[in-house]
Amino acid sequence: MQLFQETPADWWEVEALYDLCFAPGREALSSYRLREGVAPVADLCLVLRDENGLAAAIRYWPVQIGGAEVLLLGPIAVHPTHQGEGLGGWLMRESLGRAARLGYGRVLLVGDEPYYRRFGFARLEGVVMPPPTNPARVLGLELEAGAWQGVRGEVAKHLAA
Repeated sequence: MQLFQETPADWWEVEALYDLCFAPGREALSSYRLREGVAPVADLCLVLRDENGLAAAIRYWPVQIGGAEVLLLGPIAVHPTHQGEGLGGWLMRESLGRAARLGYGRVLLVGDEPYYRRFGFARLEGVVMPPPTNPARVLGLELEAGAWQGVRGEVAKHLAA
C-alpha cells in the first residue's frame, strides 16, 4: 500500500470510490453545498493505492465560521475490499499531521462521534452546519491549543481572497 497526494488525474477515480462507499444522493448533503465551486486543499487530499488500484481517499475543503478559516474534512472513504484494515485511520492520522505542520489550527467534520473521538474530535457547541445536519454530528478538532475558542456561528462557503 502506498500513500500519495491526490492529483487532478485521480479526481474521477476518487469520485467513483465515494459513489461506491456512500448512499446515492450523497451530493445532496449540506457539506457538498459548502464545496461547490471551491477548490479542495490539495496538500491534504490523499489517496492510498495498492497493486489493484485505489484503496482509500480523503479530502479537505476550506470553509469559514464567523470569519475564521476552518478545514472541513471529508469525504473519507475506504474501498469495501479494504475495510477493517486500518486504512481510514492511516489517512486520518497522516492528513491531520500534515494539516498541523502546514499551520492549520482547526478541523471540522460531520460524522459519528464514537468513531472520530479516537482522533481527538469532539462535538462542537455553537457551530451550525447548513440544514438538515444533525447538530450531534458536528465535530471539531484543535490542531493548535485554543483554536476553536470563540469560533461560533454558521459554517459558510469559503470566499476566495
